[in-house]
Parts: sequence; C-alpha cells; structure tokens
Amino acid sequence: MASGELRGLIYKSNQEIYSKPYAELIAEVVSSRDPELLRDFILTVGVVSNHGNWFTLDNHNKELKVLAQSYDWLVFLIDAGLSEFITELLLDPAPLLRPARDAFLLSYAAGKKKNLFTKVQMDYEADRVLQKYFQDNSSRIANWFNAIAPKNGSMRKLRLQISRLRDKDWWTVHSL
Repeated sequence: MASGELRGLIYKSNQEIYSKPYAELIAEVVSSRDPELLRDFILTVGVVSNHGNWFTLDNHNKELKVLAQSYDWLVFLIDAGLSEFITELLLDPAPLLRPARDAFLLSYAAGKKKNLFTKVQMDYEADRVLQKYFQDNSSRIANWFNAIAPKNGSMRKLRLQISRLRDKDWWTVHSL
C-alpha cells in the first residue's frame, strides 16, 4: 500500500477481491476451511544458508532483504547446523547415514558416472535414511534454523502452519 502496509489479496471465483493485512490474511487462510480462500493458496518457504554471505538473523544484507520479501517464510540454515549435519553425514557418520554418505561420495568422486545425491536426483536408499534421520531428529534440527521472515516468525510457527495446511481436505477444496 502507499502507506507501506503489506496486504495480501485473494481473487475469489466470483471475481471479488478479498484483501486484508498480509499477516492476518495468511493466518485466516491457514485456519480456514473456505474453498474460496484455499483454492489457489500456496505457502512459499525459502531456505538459505550463509554460502552467499547473507550475514545473520539480525544483520541482513540487501540480497537477504529481497529474498525475505519474496517468500511467505524465509528460513536461514545457521553455520552450526550445517556443520553438525556435515559431521554426522560425512566426517563421523552415524551407521544409519552410511548409504547417504556413500551416495554423496560417489557423486563427487573423480571419474564419477552419475550423481546420486543432488537436489534433483537422490539415490533411493540415501533418501530413505535421510528421511528417517530428519524425522528422528526433527526437534534438534529445528534449532539449526532461524526464521528471517515473517517478522517475529519461528520454526514452531512455521511447522504449525504447515501442519494445519497438510491436514486440510484438499480434494474437496479443488473439486468445488
């Protein structure tokens, strides 16, 4: 808005524009069962780490400020969390993670034939053990992240929003 207020809007099926202050609208949609509010709703979550010198939770550079405005949620993987994961996956691997470690090492070895450990393609067994690792350690892993956006956001609030959205009857929403 001209005042600087951030607002969200939803186009309803009757072409009506429904608008509220952004945080209020997100909270309403997440809590709603109204197909008009849910039909085309997508909650966007970005994850960044410090590889681009984004600075910290309290000290954002220009690029991080732009990214924070581009997602409903922007979470920052802290160096200590990334370090802990690398240690547990590669340097001192837990027995559970050995298939993931092997897939990673095969993907980045000299003379490799095929990547088995990328954001696009993942070895089945590596994926299975990583899924279990993240599920078993979710509380500890949540501490590896800071919520950059929204302001006053937290990983607990993000998980709650995702859980509420996951539990909706999306088949009914999209069939109306």
